[in-house]
Amino acid sequence: MNLDLSILDYFQYEFMQRALISALVVGLCAPAVGVFLVQKRLALIGDGLGHIALTGVAIGFLTGVAPMWTTLAVTVAASVVMEILRSHSKTSGDVALAMMFYGGIAGGVYLTGIASDKGVANLQQYLFGSLLTAGWDEVWTIAIGGAVVAVLMLVLRPWLTAICADEQYARVSGLPVAGLNLLLLITTAVTVSVSMRAVGLLLVSALLVIPVVTVQQFTRSFKATMFAAMGAGLLIAGTGVVASAAKDVPPGSTIVLIGVAVFVVTALLAALVRRVRRVRRAHLPPEGEPLEVELPAASA
Repeated sequence: MNLDLSILDYFQYEFMQRALISALVVGLCAPAVGVFLVQKRLALIGDGLGHIALTGVAIGFLTGVAPMWTTLAVTVAASVVMEILRSHSKTSGDVALAMMFYGGIAGGVYLTGIASDKGVANLQQYLFGSLLTAGWDEVWTIAIGGAVVAVLMLVLRPWLTAICADEQYARVSGLPVAGLNLLLLITTAVTVSVSMRAVGLLLVSALLVIPVVTVQQFTRSFKATMFAAMGAGLLIAGTGVVASAAKDVPPGSTIVLIGVAVFVVTALLAALVRRVRRVRRAHLPPEGEPLEVELPAASA
């Protein structure tokens, strides 16, 4: 691609338009789900479902069905099983997540081996993302899936916030805690499925987590964190697509690297601000004690 083109010139190409739309949708919907996952200490759930999704992609190769749909079916089923294990058995959440990691990798590798003659050469675009080769049918699928996820998270935000803050109190208050937990995992599965063409199954957890932990450095309320994370996700995803076009590098990894860089810079700035505040408080007199002001000596 010609590096002398201006930013606007890139988007005269239809494949760049498709890539930008897809990335912006994912950048918006992923943090909307991620803010609840981070609060519930399930930040790695995206990785677990990403590994399970590998099995879904392999099933797509075997059956000739579009991998996005088989991946969606497999990840939704896995999220339901995980919630059942977590809620109705002695298996803890981290053990259930570990089972997803191991089973997803093993199933994906096994089925990929069986489907070795059925287009497995395209596996890399699902593992690491391939926005520039997405067709309009995939873009519309990503857009519709992302819109559904974002709307659900915005509408259910008060109830999901309640179960994240205190699950026991939410249950006593009459909220359907089990249903809300299951819905959160299902929307995470949908987000992973629609995001795999944007950043890839191995990197999808980054967009769920990085925008959220970045804005948490300076936000004080759950609502502010959610909306700021969605805005940060949009900015990171859009910047990643433009930067990848300018440098002719893969968009998925570029988006994630920009997100990591933004987090590091924000964390350093937040640490500096906190340090300055501590120094200022250390030089202030105790509360209620008057300031001692040295007055100039009276002239003789």
